Amino acid sequence: MADTTPSDDEGLSAPHVLEYAYKRSLGPVLGRFFTGLRDGKIEGIRTRAGRVLVPPSEYDPESGESTDEDFVEVGPSGTVKTWAWVREPRKTHPLDHPFAFALIELDGADTALMHVVDTGSEAAMSTGMRVSPRWAAEPVGCIQDIAAFIPEDSA
Repeated sequence: MADTTPSDDEGLSAPHVLEYAYKRSLGPVLGRFFTGLRDGKIEGIRTRAGRVLVPPSEYDPESGESTDEDFVEVGPSGTVKTWAWVREPRKTHPLDHPFAFALIELDGADTALMHVVDTGSEAAMSTGMRVSPRWAAEPVGCIQDIAAFIPEDSA
């Protein structure tokens, strides 16, 4: 009988690709949000309780009630609430040099938007710092229309 045990250098492999290939329709709320980004403005939506959600949502995450499409222009500047530094960006990251992912509460909003902050160095990054958007050269109606947020004093 032949020995069919794999040698140490062969190993076992099972190639597998995990994908989530789907498209989501935007609808009236997110459609308006992304159209606003294309036009250089940021809008949130007011809940029945008076909170302003950014990015906007069709439903209040606290109550589940419809937000009734009561849009409010916010920002464009805001305050960094928390952040994480990316020392070695990957090919799929929005910037090709070190940057921070941050939660930014825009002026007039009650929730934070996650985006990137481009400060040039980790030492220049801090919680509570004020940031403003650096808009993409050619906006198309997507979140990347805000290329990054930058410190207000460098805007």
